[in-house]
Amino acid sequence: MTDPLVEIRNLTVRYGESVALDDVSLSVAGGEIVTIVGPNGSGKSTLIRAILGGVTPARGGVHKAPGLRIGYVPQRLVLDPTLPMTVRRFLSLPRRVSAAAAREALDSAGVPGLGGRQMAALSGGQFQRVLLARALLERPDLLILDEATAGLDQPGSAAFYRRIEEVRAETGCAVLMVSHDLHVVMSASDRVVCLNGHVCCEGAPEVVAETPDYRALFGEGTRGTMALYRHHHDHSHGDGHAHGHDHEHSHDHSHDPEHRQPAAAEGTQNSDPGR
Repeated sequence: MTDPLVEIRNLTVRYGESVALDDVSLSVAGGEIVTIVGPNGSGKSTLIRAILGGVTPARGGVHKAPGLRIGYVPQRLVLDPTLPMTVRRFLSLPRRVSAAAAREALDSAGVPGLGGRQMAALSGGQFQRVLLARALLERPDLLILDEATAGLDQPGSAAFYRRIEEVRAETGCAVLMVSHDLHVVMSASDRVVCLNGHVCCEGAPEVVAETPDYRALFGEGTRGTMALYRHHHDHSHGDGHAHGHDHEHSHDHSHDPEHRQPAAAEGTQNSDPGR
């Protein structure tokens, strides 16, 4: 077994007296797509900032593979709409890249030919694809997306995540993404981590969606998420075997209602450490 690209060990992050993350452990291996899901305020973005080095842990830490290259797609980026800036110019900030490299990145992000367009004239979906292209310029081993489809409609989000799967297939990079688009990310993920200040549960999408913790956080209606997931994944291929996942990774712990408040996440973590 190869060493993980990123391993988070017993990570605790505090903002003053408030605990944002409590004893979080998980890992991301090369080539896998891992999705972090959780309610607002559950520490998802704090976890991403910890990986990127933007916050100081109160305890534990983040261990990265030597020489790890990370590409990052933020939740949002606000540009002055009156500032004339082409996509090509944007991709050369903060350092200049060649025209060939910019074209390749835009092609990989699924928006070829946008180099001459003004950033202010892009649609929401095109703008996020350009941010993806910028991240791909780093030729990342790990691509991190923090709510990268915020503001996109469902078809736009689905198209974006399909492109992420294609990028993984083409480049072999691992992907760590934070998302609220449960019905979409379930089908795009190899592993799902449910976060609410601590790791509530993790594992294959269809296993996590059946856990009491997941349903407590997202409601019984999330069973419909798995109906969509199974529609896409539990089907047969011409080679005669079904495409699906059947490895188990479930947990039999539960949380009282007050433990579902992210700022007071002090319950014990019974999930396995990151693999």
